[in-house]
Amino acid sequence: MRREFFDVIIIGAGQGGGPIASAFARAGRKTALIEREFAGGTCVNWGCTPTKTMIASGRVAHLAHRAGDYGVRTGDIAVDMAKVRQRKHDIVEMFRMGSRSSVEGTEGLEYIEGEARFTGEKTMGIALNDGGTRTVHAETIILDVGERPRPLDVVNPDNVTVHDSRSIMELDIVPIHLLVIGGRYVGLEFGQLFRRLGAEVTIVHRGEYLLSREDGDVANAVAEILREDGITLELNATTTGISRVGGGIEATIERQDGSRNSIQASHLLVAAGRIPNTDTLDVGKTGLELDGKGYIETDRELETAVPGIYAIGDIRPGPKFTHISYDDYRILQANLIDGGSRSVDDRPVPYTMFIDPQLGRIGINEREAREQGIPYKIGKIDMSSIARAIETDETRGLMKALVHAETDRILGAAILGIEGGEIAAMIQIAMMGDLPSTALRDGVFAHPTLAESLNILFGALEDPS
Repeated sequence: MRREFFDVIIIGAGQGGGPIASAFARAGRKTALIEREFAGGTCVNWGCTPTKTMIASGRVAHLAHRAGDYGVRTGDIAVDMAKVRQRKHDIVEMFRMGSRSSVEGTEGLEYIEGEARFTGEKTMGIALNDGGTRTVHAETIILDVGERPRPLDVVNPDNVTVHDSRSIMELDIVPIHLLVIGGRYVGLEFGQLFRRLGAEVTIVHRGEYLLSREDGDVANAVAEILREDGITLELNATTTGISRVGGGIEATIERQDGSRNSIQASHLLVAAGRIPNTDTLDVGKTGLELDGKGYIETDRELETAVPGIYAIGDIRPGPKFTHISYDDYRILQANLIDGGSRSVDDRPVPYTMFIDPQLGRIGINEREAREQGIPYKIGKIDMSSIARAIETDETRGLMKALVHAETDRILGAAILGIEGGEIAAMIQIAMMGDLPSTALRDGVFAHPTLAESLNILFGALEDPS
């Protein structure tokens, strides 16, 4: 088959792939952007946009049930799941079409719908979605194929319906009892969402703490909030089998102490991690190798072991966040288009978990500081001591910050509280500006705002005991 030649080929129209494709085309490079499903990637289609849209509906339901706490009387509260789902669909479609139109409207960029795989060195075959095939070649290839939910590796003889983070959002009813396997971000966000929409929820997690990346005190505070919301947590437990019982399911869990228990539920969500979409690329045809988990290693400037082939976003080892994928695009633009020398070294990795209240994080935590031998001080306060939190009756959670004991520079923070992600971003800005903690301790912030909590937090610094 005749090969078509491009200057640049990008596989995957995600949050990094789409922008870098447009950037190359605007720079005068003949560019092909190949996408097998939807423009926008995981974030727009199955991740950030739809989940946070639905979480907003869950918060409204939560506040409606709490209206009496504020002296407001409401009538009967009911959830229209079809409306919740349609609102999500409408917003996703708007964002998806925006992503697609931005690349299709770029001169010099060809948007190709199909699945690509390597057939030789820097040559790819495309199975087009509307039928037929094409063969394309470029000296610069960028891989941005993302991840997908990890399937459940549990005995399932009755072929019980197992939902993942995509299919669970298509339910048109609120589950009677949702069983969630996995106590990380996806599991906790969906667990709290469906609890607020009216479901009974049980979360099974193999670890001693939820959120193994976090300090124990922060993870325990998250667990306390979820239990207050009526969620049952089964920690130190593993699901060993599922079966069909009547119109629902039954899961067998085994705890680390050897005890066993059976949980009956109406629906099952597996949120036990994600795996990279590299298995369909046939990377060996071009000389690339995958690591033991299917990811593609790169150097600090995102180039793989094959010169001219780059990997960005979630298929690289390391943090899996939309803003990191977008920054990968900026690194490639700086280096390959603008002649710069940016790298992944020392870039901040902020993140927010959108349970309610939010958990916003930046920098290192206390465990990491100890492991690295960094001398530090800790500031820690409860949200119940913050005026704005008290006035809005949103007092759950805590704030925790680490400061270098010798330089007074901020090392990191965990903000579990109302608008925790926004407060963590304020701390990040201070870190980016290399401000000492005293700048936030003594800063004049408007009263009564959540921002003035930084005065208290950084005024509470103590040596770790």
